[in-house]
Amino acid sequence: MTMTVEERWAQFFRYGPYALLGLATLLAAVSASLVMTRQEMYAAGALLLAALVLEAWWSRAVPRLLAADAAEHAAGADPGAGAPVLPEGTIAGRVHFTLRTTLAFALTWLNPFFAIYACLGCFDAGHLLPPRAARVGRMVTAVALAGSQSGGLPPTSLTQWIAFGALFAFNATLAISLDHLGVKEAEKTKERAETIAALEKALAENAALHTQLVLQAREAGVADERRRLAAEIHDTIAQGLTGVIAQLQVVSSTADPALAREHLDRAQALARRSLGEARRSVQNLAPAALEHDTLPEALKKTVSEWSERTGVTARLTVTGTEEPLHDEVAATLLRIAQEALANTGGHARAARAGVTLSYMGDEVTLDIRDDGCGFDPLAAVPRTGSGGFGLDGMRARAERIAGAVAVESEPGQGTAISARVPLVRHG
Repeated sequence: MTMTVEERWAQFFRYGPYALLGLATLLAAVSASLVMTRQEMYAAGALLLAALVLEAWWSRAVPRLLAADAAEHAAGADPGAGAPVLPEGTIAGRVHFTLRTTLAFALTWLNPFFAIYACLGCFDAGHLLPPRAARVGRMVTAVALAGSQSGGLPPTSLTQWIAFGALFAFNATLAISLDHLGVKEAEKTKERAETIAALEKALAENAALHTQLVLQAREAGVADERRRLAAEIHDTIAQGLTGVIAQLQVVSSTADPALAREHLDRAQALARRSLGEARRSVQNLAPAALEHDTLPEALKKTVSEWSERTGVTARLTVTGTEEPLHDEVAATLLRIAQEALANTGGHARAARAGVTLSYMGDEVTLDIRDDGCGFDPLAAVPRTGSGGFGLDGMRARAERIAGAVAVESEPGQGTAISARVPLVRHG
């Protein structure tokens, strides 16, 4: 399993101090007889023991501090910030850095090889200390490193002092550069966190807008369906029933059997026609094909049944990653496909037709093409025999859910209808 950068730094800050202190102790022990007196060796041993105790305490303190920081983070800190690799800004961190830097400086004074342990200050000063204190901590570390590199502290000759000054300038410049990079990295991290938070907020607002849009579309669709059904009932069923009553009234007022039979036949025909209109109106309330099937499955059955009924070769193509669509979106696209195919079967005189459903990130497109006779899209298109409302009905359905319908056609060049709607997921 590959570790992230933060996890690698966490491992370094946890085990690195022991490794560097061990390496420094080994090298110091090898050179002790050359650069240290017996009293300095005893002092170094006491300081080493103190350093080990300090690191052991810090190893136990860090998990507790990180757990407390994580609890505060979960309670409402920056939503885009990553997990910290050190408990930043705590009193315990400042105490640890101060004591460790003091011990490391004293050990480097006794033996230059302990600067290996002192260099830790260059890495975690920005994490454990406030900005100004971090600069001071890095300068103290630079003194220890320069003293070690120039032959030991304190310098004992002019040459050593010159070397110490040059090396201190180099280490101080390096420390300042590290500090500057740390500040810039912190600023970038904060900017990334703010950007992520802004994106999450925008996505939440977009989801709420989609939900509101679908609700408004549903309400508008219900109102439109009510008006359509009222008009159909008035124009078909109500008029049919009025005709039936009129025929029966004639039958009740005539004594001629032949005339009565004629009017009874008319009444029966009107009643059957009205029953058919009632059944058709009920079927148009909601796409029954979507009750148990997804939109691609319902479209496949619709295209297959239409092809068998009309004799026109037709095929459905689905592109992109299929998404579970909101009921209103799926119903709209299915109705548009049914209306477009009804137009093709009734007017286009086509030999082939193709339906393409495309999932394209944040929107869904439905394309219906045929090789029929084509027409002028600007001219009026008659209402289809299936009870639809032609191109105007398709456009109205798409606009209810913030979509659009485009038509490309020329006489003799076939027809292409394209519907684009927002991809609003189910639930």
